[in-house]
Amino acid sequence: MSKKETVGTFLGAVMENDPATMRALANADYIQHNPFIPTGLEPFIEMLPILQKNGTKAENIRMFQDGNYVFMHNIWRNAEPFGAAEMVSFDIIRLDENGKVAEHWDAMTALVDKTASGRTQTDGPTSATDLDQTETNKALAKSMVEDILMGKNPNKIADYISAEQYDQHNPGIKDGLTGIVEAVEYLTSQNNMFKYTKIHKVLGEGNFVLTVSEGEWSGKQHVFYDLLRFENGKAVEHWDVIQEIPTENLANNNGMFGF
Repeated sequence: MSKKETVGTFLGAVMENDPATMRALANADYIQHNPFIPTGLEPFIEMLPILQKNGTKAENIRMFQDGNYVFMHNIWRNAEPFGAAEMVSFDIIRLDENGKVAEHWDAMTALVDKTASGRTQTDGPTSATDLDQTETNKALAKSMVEDILMGKNPNKIADYISAEQYDQHNPGIKDGLTGIVEAVEYLTSQNNMFKYTKIHKVLGEGNFVLTVSEGEWSGKQHVFYDLLRFENGKAVEHWDVIQEIPTENLANNNGMFGF
């Protein structure tokens, strides 16, 4: 199987409570970075009946690959064990040199019905194009986070984001550059502007790039997953998941980063 097929089959085995397939595809010392799930394959398998009892299912919306990493955009239904009836997540799986599932990171947030842009948190294109532009787009995304979100050179925002099209899927922000400006002005007026402090990982396939960053918001540490779609050297679409980094009732000590 390809890396994407391996990850898709593993995810399906999780949903179907199929330990045999999981053991065939993943390492026994499977490393878990979701703070509420224990690390190791067998402790993870022991939690599966909870998902089955609730009827928890995942719908994969997008799946991309960058080297040994497969990153996904998923919707979770009957997801009360994760915090809400419906959740949206970004999941990252690392496969080892033998093609086995070795490590998992994610961030989750509640799925909402009404958004500022009228778009959902997951709709839009799902297939990567411009595969020869992967590294160029990854460099663009990294510089964009550094300049705009980390405050290195915020006046360069129009250098990174298209003035003609910027489809926004953050539920609280409207489309376009004007939507970003309005959101920043509002958050600043509330003395609650989020602050990115470190980029932990940049993954890409063609015109899609996912950045995983750490930062502060509302006086607490958060993880920021930002998925960008590029066209002609500029970002034209954005999806994200923002999750507070918990400090209590942790199921493992691996942290939400450690790439």
